[in-house]
Amino acid sequence: MRQSRRMSLAEAAANVAIGYGIAVATQVVVFPLFGLHTSLSDDMAIGGVFTVISILRSYLMRRLFERLSWGNHHRRFR
Repeated sequence: MRQSRRMSLAEAAANVAIGYGIAVATQVVVFPLFGLHTSLSDDMAIGGVFTVISILRSYLMRRLFERLSWGNHHRRFR
């Protein structure tokens, strides 16, 4: 069963939103354990930076695996 583009977008958006929330909550709890004291707005900004990096990483990995997968598929039929 294939996933529609709309559901893929919904899944990706939910994944990013949940990941962002987890990142900010983790920073609020973990940073003070290491002596780092930041405001909630700082934690949200830091979470945003890491979220953008995560999206780029995920996209690049997906494209790499797509290329590797296509290459293997292409070789099977030569």
